[in-house]
Amino acid sequence: MTTSAAKLQETYNQQGFLSALPVLNEAELREARNAFSKLEEEFGEEYTQYSLHNVHLQYPWVMGLTKHPRVLEVVKAVLGPDVILLDSRFICKYPTLKPANIQENEENKPDKNELPYVAWHQDMRYWGIAGGPVLSVWLAFDDSLKENGALQVIPGSHDSGMLPHRQAIRPGNMLSVNQEIPEELVQVEEAVLCPLLAGQMSIHDGLLVHASDANTSQRRRCGFVIRYVPTVAYPTEDPDRPRKFHATMLVSGTDQFNHFSSKST
Repeated sequence: MTTSAAKLQETYNQQGFLSALPVLNEAELREARNAFSKLEEEFGEEYTQYSLHNVHLQYPWVMGLTKHPRVLEVVKAVLGPDVILLDSRFICKYPTLKPANIQENEENKPDKNELPYVAWHQDMRYWGIAGGPVLSVWLAFDDSLKENGALQVIPGSHDSGMLPHRQAIRPGNMLSVNQEIPEELVQVEEAVLCPLLAGQMSIHDGLLVHASDANTSQRRRCGFVIRYVPTVAYPTEDPDRPRKFHATMLVSGTDQFNHFSSKST
């Protein structure tokens, strides 16, 4: 392992995340955004907000992002050489508040407390994986800032194990099962914002406590989420919430365990 890779791994292991890592150059970003615009035109913003799930299986340009050398370089520094792509999804927070200069009746103005947001949670609560870590990438298609709902994390919280989750109290939670960690269990005062420029990525551990606020700006915040696991990890059985991993794929190294259904590179 190179010195830089070892440093990435050390920082990640201590903090549970890394942020503002460069991935896409200007030409690559322009190409990816243009391709995504075609999906927006085809499916509509309501669908592309959260429902473009595992489309790396359908679109070669999306598959290319999951195997991008600068993404995998960092992922391998953290997880080791043998890596499986577990899942992918586009997540977009579109502007929902009208510009201030547009007059509206008070009753027609949206309540900021009902805008789409992501509650405090841990990814491992949902993914049904054991035997190894889950690493999540957020690859920014747009600048991701405080105003449009950038990622927030609690550094080091991945070392606390799995925390209790409950049904979210506040409406608008984008998590598909509408769960949250009760705020009294979250050290909110230690939260760190992870702003990104378009083309950069952040990565975080599956046990890291994280969230993102509503987009209160006039700018979209779109990102591509990719999740990876080392080949030693395996799916767990949960009769209350059966999970299928039909989109898995070996993206680096070799797989001597064969814990997932798909192994093509």
